[in-house]
Amino acid sequence: MEYLGIEYQLKNTPVLDPGFIPFGVWMKEYLKGADHPIKVAVEREDGLISVRESFIRGGSFAEADLRYMERLVKFELWSIGGFRVYICGADDIAQKLAEMYSPAGSRAFDHEFVGDVYEKPLEVIAVSEADFPAANEAAKKIGGHMEGCRIGFDAGGSDRKVSAVIDGEAVYSEEVVWHPKVTEDPTYHYDEIVTALKTAASKMPRVDAIGVSSAGTFVGNSPMVASLFIKVPRDRREEVKSIYDRAGQAIGDVPLVVANDGDVTALAGFMSTGHGNILGVAMGTSEAVGYVNADGNVLGWINELAFAPVDLSPDAMQDEWSTDFGVGCKYFSQDAVIKLAPRANIILDPEDTPAEKLKVVQALANEGNEDALDIYRSIGCYLAHTLVLYSSFYEIETLLVLGRVASGAGGDLLISECNRILEEEHPELAAQITVTLPDEKMRRVGQSVAAASLPETK
Repeated sequence: MEYLGIEYQLKNTPVLDPGFIPFGVWMKEYLKGADHPIKVAVEREDGLISVRESFIRGGSFAEADLRYMERLVKFELWSIGGFRVYICGADDIAQKLAEMYSPAGSRAFDHEFVGDVYEKPLEVIAVSEADFPAANEAAKKIGGHMEGCRIGFDAGGSDRKVSAVIDGEAVYSEEVVWHPKVTEDPTYHYDEIVTALKTAASKMPRVDAIGVSSAGTFVGNSPMVASLFIKVPRDRREEVKSIYDRAGQAIGDVPLVVANDGDVTALAGFMSTGHGNILGVAMGTSEAVGYVNADGNVLGWINELAFAPVDLSPDAMQDEWSTDFGVGCKYFSQDAVIKLAPRANIILDPEDTPAEKLKVVQALANEGNEDALDIYRSIGCYLAHTLVLYSSFYEIETLLVLGRVASGAGGDLLISECNRILEEEHPELAAQITVTLPDEKMRRVGQSVAAASLPETK
């Protein structure tokens, strides 16, 4: 197979998407012939800087060079996060990327997102070797604090979960349906959160700490961008940024910590197994990702891989929100199932919600319908080849696959197909990474119980 003059090999392609060009597999072959050194640094809050040294090919590979560099920068912005990109060794490409990642460029969504998260404009600048910044990383410990009476709140897109936890044991848990993603008034969100916290508080003699697991990108406890609040008008953003701190104050003057739900998932894996280097990928409404290193610490990255590139195919599906093509949310979420259904000759009712469409396909898979199972075989193939990409940015020993898409017979097939392809095509990763669903021990720890462990008490 060939793309932009780079030949690459795939023994297995997704049965329902044979045109899939996995970025990681293509990148690996591209770099074999690259010998012109370049450096990329991404700066985020508090002077934190991530540095990556790489190479480009030059000469007749100008189109491939630009494609590689643009997708590399895109992946770093959505995995690491940051508001300033430094490029050394490729001034012409840096200029082109600066135009793309501008308010009027093809990556205008990325520019706006960065502005919302960091409250600074996104910059892509060319620098000399002398002006290239040094790396400054700072992994930090989260969670694992079990002592005392704690509340763990898990803010999902369709239901909210809360647990009352005493010395690491949940003495009360509940799930309540709510509708945050279609509600404009942040007062609704605040009232629902406070109701959940007060319910949990009523089940314990006191409250020592509150931990929150929530989708979104956070600076401190403030959700700077979060799909839960997607309908809230921009002129009421300040209410959203303080929502969890204000809700905690309604319970009392106790420590409160908010963390991205993906990181809390990875933390739950670490708490249940005692082993780190865990990447958690939740395939639900979108793709939610979290990571803890060997010590169970988070990297301080945003891990928004739903918008990070995985497919280079010119025919890749466009994401409606970010407007980009071939990004993770169309491969590792219910959108992937819905995208592939027509190719599997499964006709879904256009009046159904995405969640209802997923349930139809899941029911067919549970009945052994081969067309439906082909959907899960395809997603398993996507995942196996994408691990080549993910493992070049994260040190992974365990990949935890979660979410509604991974439930039932389809989820089991997704995992087995991923492992089969890893063994056949990427044996070095098969030997390094365990791809699995959560075991019963992790399910008992649970998201809201892990969330409860987030704050440290004195």
